[in-house]
Amino acid sequence: MAQPLEGLTAIVTGAGRGLGRAEALELARLGAQVVVNDYGGPVAGGPPSLERSRELGGGSGAASAGPAEDVAAEIRAAGGRAVAHVGDVADHQQAGELVQLAIDTYGRLDILVNNAGILRDRMVFSMTEDEWDTVIRVHLKGHFNTTRFAAAHWRERSKAAGGPVHGRIINTSSEAFLAGSAGQPNYAAAKGGIVGLTTSTALALAKYGVTANAICPRARTRMTEDVFAGFGEPADGRLDPLAPEHVAPLVGYLAAPAAARVNGQLLVVHGGMVAIAERPRIAAKFDTAKELFTFEELDELLTPYYAQRPPHETFAAGEVLALKHGS
Repeated sequence: MAQPLEGLTAIVTGAGRGLGRAEALELARLGAQVVVNDYGGPVAGGPPSLERSRELGGGSGAASAGPAEDVAAEIRAAGGRAVAHVGDVADHQQAGELVQLAIDTYGRLDILVNNAGILRDRMVFSMTEDEWDTVIRVHLKGHFNTTRFAAAHWRERSKAAGGPVHGRIINTSSEAFLAGSAGQPNYAAAKGGIVGLTTSTALALAKYGVTANAICPRARTRMTEDVFAGFGEPADGRLDPLAPEHVAPLVGYLAAPAAARVNGQLLVVHGGMVAIAERPRIAAKFDTAKELFTFEELDELLTPYYAQRPPHETFAAGEVLALKHGS
């Protein structure tokens, strides 16, 4: 029986370790040929922001093919097809080269999984400009860069075919955006921006047969080991609820033809659970009795309304953090 992704080509960014690795392996298991992207190490002598943005890739000195090639080799050893790409997706040119590598190697691109990311956590009153810029660059610009070149490829293919093609974008947002993580203003902002990029892309590319969705995964990886330091792993040999392997199957599903009607969605996934986030809805609406609002009228309308609301309730959805399997 044919595999769900047989004959399709996928790119997974930040796939040398952790969540990206699990996603790349799952896509390959489902039949896809995979381009495994990872930077693998900081650039010696590069600007400070770029040096620090790559610390989580491991090592020092020049970029290393190690992590990406290790995962590609693991896929090939299991009977799959994979090539490694060492590059920085936050660099526009290198992101274009990544997409072109998939096309040159396998003839086309069908699936793009944007996963590469970093953390520079600090309260907003202590955060430096470099800490802000670095996280926005890697997460938000990195997602845009690969999406831009993949979208152009699918548009051209659709025009040549005279109809829709198979194109799938799976972006990586975070519960930090949904819950408004106080100590991660840069990360939360980047992940919120990724949701906006996803919904815009979903609408722009739907006519070409392309879907774009975002996931909010909760996984214990090298990047998040400090975040989840207080969550112990099971001692009885059971799979860790925060294992990346809980996230990868959803990515495989969203990449498949079966998910053709899933578009512009935000899904929370971890520990054997998938939750579909509902789009924002209007809680209340006020109209001016005159041509133009005045301070006094707004005070009369809004102050009593917010006086009846819970004092700490904001647009952030903190309840998402309580989601778990079976509840």
